[in-house]
Amino acid sequence: MSERTASVKPCEVPGSASVEAGLVVLDGPDGVAVTMTAEAANLTAASLQAAAAQVLGPLAQTPVPVAAAAES
Repeated sequence: MSERTASVKPCEVPGSASVEAGLVVLDGPDGVAVTMTAEAANLTAASLQAAAAQVLGPLAQTPVPVAAAAES
């Protein structure tokens, strides 16, 4: 772990994604916003899930898609 990483307090609030003008916008804490193509957003989501699964280890679960969760 680098010195920079060790000194940063991790955010516990998840980001929120939306669609604007055919692009995916990820809103994070402190006004951080990232605009991506759908392809870039899809790859980012996969990368985030893989990294989280590595940290969570056996506790990792497959997330329930938002649409499916709303229907139940």
